[in-house]
Amino acid sequence: MEWIKELLWGEGIGHSLLLLAFTVAAGIQLGKIKVFGISLGVTWVLFVGIMLGHFGFYIHPAVIHFFQEFGLILFVYSVGMQVGPGFFSSFKRGGMTLNGLACGIVFLGVAMALVIHFVANIPIPTIVGILSGAVTNTPGLGAAQQAYTDMTGSGDESIALGYAVAYPLGVIGIILAMLFIRYVFHVSFDDEAKKLEAENDTHAEAIPVSLIVKNPAVFKRKVIELAALLEHREFVISRIWRKATNKVEIVTGNTVLQEDDKIFVITTEHDVETIKTFIGEEIQMDRKQWIPAESQFISRILVTKPELTGRRLGDLQLRRLHGINVTRVNRVGLELVATQGLQLQVGDRVTVVGSELAVDKVSAILGNSMKRLNEPNLITIFIGIALGIVLGSIPFSVPGIPQPIKLGLAGGPLIVAILISRFGYRYRLVTYTTQSANLMLREIGITMFLACVGLNAGGGFIDTIVNRGGVIWIGYGFIITMLPLLVIGLIGRYYCKLNYFMLIGLLAGSMTDPPALAYANATAGNDAPAVSYATVYPLTMFLRVLTAQLMILFFYT
Repeated sequence: MEWIKELLWGEGIGHSLLLLAFTVAAGIQLGKIKVFGISLGVTWVLFVGIMLGHFGFYIHPAVIHFFQEFGLILFVYSVGMQVGPGFFSSFKRGGMTLNGLACGIVFLGVAMALVIHFVANIPIPTIVGILSGAVTNTPGLGAAQQAYTDMTGSGDESIALGYAVAYPLGVIGIILAMLFIRYVFHVSFDDEAKKLEAENDTHAEAIPVSLIVKNPAVFKRKVIELAALLEHREFVISRIWRKATNKVEIVTGNTVLQEDDKIFVITTEHDVETIKTFIGEEIQMDRKQWIPAESQFISRILVTKPELTGRRLGDLQLRRLHGINVTRVNRVGLELVATQGLQLQVGDRVTVVGSELAVDKVSAILGNSMKRLNEPNLITIFIGIALGIVLGSIPFSVPGIPQPIKLGLAGGPLIVAILISRFGYRYRLVTYTTQSANLMLREIGITMFLACVGLNAGGGFIDTIVNRGGVIWIGYGFIITMLPLLVIGLIGRYYCKLNYFMLIGLLAGSMTDPPALAYANATAGNDAPAVSYATVYPLTMFLRVLTAQLMILFFYT
């Protein structure tokens, strides 16, 4: 029976993989348990690892270090790929307010942690671990551990222990803050839903509008001339209704506008008033009235050919060569006006209006192959990871810190993933990854990382709770969770007049906490919390990783 002993308590590869697999599987299964509708999800992997570590199960230090760092890289890189396309656009319009408030929560949390560090004389690695657990941010934990190792040449288990004891109340604290704000302001869900619906009617990315031509300066002009006159405005004239023929036709560049022609235009909120004023007057027409004749129809075509990545829509000359009108492009759920200068990406969904034959031709040009989209683009993923590791390893100087610092294995891949997913198409890099593939990569990474952290920290967990003040750490973590959320939540509601559904999404996003988002979505019954969560998530994630590293680096240089 020696082989069983070696498999369970040895140091071989088989033992390491078996222990890691059991920890992950058991943790995921336990994560399905809900108490009062709340679940800790994959964080249970951490606690299973702690339990096994407490009972003497361990993995060779070199092996567990590799799995932990590789898991962290996979996780932060897939997160960056997910949030990257909307990272910079999240600062537009109301996104500035939401991100400003989220930054307030991040920095207030850091300030509270530093106050506790100085007042209670808790070591900085421990308080950074408590902070990461209190704000439920696992990449911050990984960044802090890696920064500490880089600076000292060894690890500190108190970082993971602080995270583990603070995390459960961190999740609960976010939900309690949402409930507190709701009852303080006597929020009515029906009123909030009505206000939100009214706001959404005027804040769409791509706005359809029906106009009647009344400006004499437009009479007898071709559409292509109109585009030249308004070259700095984003709009597409899709269809036209002429009184003489009494039918809807597809617009081409050579279509001549006449007085009293009715046209269907796709534009943006920023440009809609200018377009209205220049062309004529807005009229009310049902969208169904703009459906073309039987030989013409509207279709959505997928861009799936890699060679089209980075190509400008105007360069394809679809309207001139095939008599088809491209009105909008859906990219990662965002509706964009199909301007001539818009650069395409694999995964874009292009809305076209034209004849059946023309749609078939354009489908062949763009690809329109769901099967091709399902194929993983591994080259870009591994190029990005390699570049991220290089970036994370570059030392750079920061004023006030005598020793150069690094972004590390958490910060480097995160930044590169955001940049590649947003701008990679300009360099012919196919960055599209299916949601399921990205989720698989992310979940493998985070569970592998949490399992290793738990197994490493398990040996001292009970001793920490009983003899090293771990109970007090829980209280400190709860303060770090609640105070910033309540302060910024009250400011957001009272001074910024945020819709409650947007506000609770902001609170969940500022803590990068999926269980809190799930609760917010269930409470709202709409996607408003998810929208604000996604708006603040990229910047918040970046700041959580960066501040965790900087706290370690400032105090160990």
